[in-house]
Amino acid sequence: MVKTGGRSRVRLRLARTLAALTIAGGSFAALQPAAAVAAEPLTSLVPVPVSVQPAAGVTHTLAADAKIYAASAQVGDYLAGVLRKSTGYALPVTTAPATPPADGISLLLSGAPSTVGDQGYQLTVSAQNVVLRANTAAGLFSGVQTLRQLFPAAIESPTVQAGPWTLPGATITDHPRFAYRSAMLDVARHFHPVDAVKKYIDQLALYKINYFHLHLADDQGWRIVIDSWPNLTTHGGSTQVGGGPGGFYTKAQYSEIVAYAASRHITVVPEIDMPGHTNAALSSYAELNCNGVAPPLRTDIEVGYSSLCISKDITYKFVSDVIREISALTPGPYFHLGGDEAHATSDADYQTFMSKVVPLVAQHGKIVQGWHDIAKVALPGTAVPQFWGTTTADQGVVNAVARGSKVLMSPANKAYLDMKYNSSTPIGLSWAGLIEVQTAYEWNPGAYLNGVPESAVLGVESPMWTETIVTSAHIEYMAFPRLAAHAELGWSPWSTHNWNQFRTRLGAQGPRWTAMGINFYKSSQIPWDTGGNPGVCAQPAWAATSVYTGGNVVSHNGAKWTAKWWTQGEEPGTTGEWGVWRDDGPC
Repeated sequence: MVKTGGRSRVRLRLARTLAALTIAGGSFAALQPAAAVAAEPLTSLVPVPVSVQPAAGVTHTLAADAKIYAASAQVGDYLAGVLRKSTGYALPVTTAPATPPADGISLLLSGAPSTVGDQGYQLTVSAQNVVLRANTAAGLFSGVQTLRQLFPAAIESPTVQAGPWTLPGATITDHPRFAYRSAMLDVARHFHPVDAVKKYIDQLALYKINYFHLHLADDQGWRIVIDSWPNLTTHGGSTQVGGGPGGFYTKAQYSEIVAYAASRHITVVPEIDMPGHTNAALSSYAELNCNGVAPPLRTDIEVGYSSLCISKDITYKFVSDVIREISALTPGPYFHLGGDEAHATSDADYQTFMSKVVPLVAQHGKIVQGWHDIAKVALPGTAVPQFWGTTTADQGVVNAVARGSKVLMSPANKAYLDMKYNSSTPIGLSWAGLIEVQTAYEWNPGAYLNGVPESAVLGVESPMWTETIVTSAHIEYMAFPRLAAHAELGWSPWSTHNWNQFRTRLGAQGPRWTAMGINFYKSSQIPWDTGGNPGVCAQPAWAATSVYTGGNVVSHNGAKWTAKWWTQGEEPGTTGEWGVWRDDGPC
C-alpha cells in the first residue's frame, strides 16, 4: 500500500543514512553488497580491531607442510586443533625459537607493543609467514581468534575441505576496551549437561569472551553437588521448568567445565542466588525455612516468592558451606551472590543477611559479585554490582561506585540474550522488551548509567536465562548474532562504533557459523553473506535515491525485497524504525 503523509519521514530516513555514512569517514562501504565486502576479510572482522594496516598485493597461503611454532604449547595445540579438521594438514606444533622462522605460523610471547597489554596482540601476515605476538598466552589466544577470521569461512568446517587456505597480508594491532567481557548461562531453570556447556564455551571464545558466569541454583533447581548438604542435588536438582528430569553436576563435572573454560582463557564465575530464588534449597532442607516446613518443588517461572530464613543461625552455616565448597573448586577471583528479586525478604532482613554473607565470600578467598540489587547494602569497594535494570539511573549503583566499586553492565533491555528478537520469535521472553540486533548493538556501556563513568565500568556481560531454552540449538539461536554485537561493545574502541559498518561485518560471519553448524537467527537487519556471489534477480537492483511504493519488488544482496509502503533511502535488510521492506527470500 502507499503510506501517505510520510514525506518527512522519508527525508529523515535518508538524512540518517547519509549522516551515518559521513560519520564512517565518508565511505560508502555500508551500501556495498554483502558478498563483495565479505570477500575482503580485513574489513569483515568481529570485534573490529584497534588498527588494521593492509599490505597491498600480499597474500599468504598456508602450505600443506606448514608448522606452528608456539611459545605457548596450549595455544599452539588449540590453533592446530582448529586448522587440522578442515585443512587435513598435519600442522605439527613445536617450540618457537627466539627468532621467528621464515615459514609457518609463529606464536610468540615477545616483541609485542606494550600498548596491547595483557589481553592484546599484534598479528603480521606476510607472503612467507604469519607471526602473532603477545605479552601473555591470553593475548595469543585472542589473536588466534582474529587469525581464524582471516581464513576462508570453510576453515571452521569439522571435515576436510578443498582450500586453498589464503590470508590477506596485513599488520593488526589490537587490545580490548574492557578487560572483562562475559556471558552467563542459567542452568537452573533448564539443566544443560556438560557437553552443551563446553560447546557454548567454545562459541564464546570465538569472540574474545573471557568470563563465563554460571547461574547454578534457583527456585526450579540446584545444579551442583554440595557434600555437606547432599539433598540439594538429590532432591533440589530433580526437576526443572515444566517438570522435566532436571539434573546436576558432580564436583568432578563442575571441575571439568572450569578446566575446559580455562583452556579457552575463560574464567568461570559461579552464582548461587540468595536470599531469594532459593525454593530448590528450601524444599531440600526444612530447617532453612522459618516455619520449619519444606515447600514443594516448583517448576513454574514465577519469581520473588522465596527466601532463606534470615533469623536462623543454620542459614549462615548453610551459606558458608556452599560458598566454601564451590570456591574450593573455582580458581577464579569472583563468587556471585545473586541478590535480586528478593521480594519475600524485608529490606531490614535483606540488610542483615548481606551484612553477614558478604564477609563470608571474602573469608573463602573470593570477591563479591551480585545483581545490582545488592548495591542497596554498603558494599566493600571491591564488590561488583551487575546492573540488569531497564532504566539508565540507579542511585544504589552510583553509591557503590562512590565507594570504589566497578560495575558490570547487563541492562536487560539491551544485553539479555533470552529476550525475543521480535513478536514472532518462537522461544524467549519479552518482559524487558524485544531486542533485535541493532538494539543489542546500539548502546554504550561506558556512558549508559547516569553517574557511572566509563572508568567505573568493569565490562559487559550477556546473560541468558533459560525458562524457555532447553537445547543447544536454542542457546545458539538466541545468542547468535547478538552475542557478537555485545562482544564488540566489550572489545572494540567506542570510536569504531558504527551500525552500518558493523552489520556488514556481522553478515560476513554467517558462512562461518554455517560451517560450524551454529543455529543462528538470520535477522533481516543483517545483509548475510551466503558464501558466494549474490544471486541474479529478474527485478531491478535497489537504489537509495529511488522512491518505492507498495508492491514494487527489487533485488538487493542476493535477495528479493518488496516495499510495504512509500520509501526512499531505507536499505532493504535494515528494517529501520518502520520496517518498510519485506524479505522475499534468495534470488
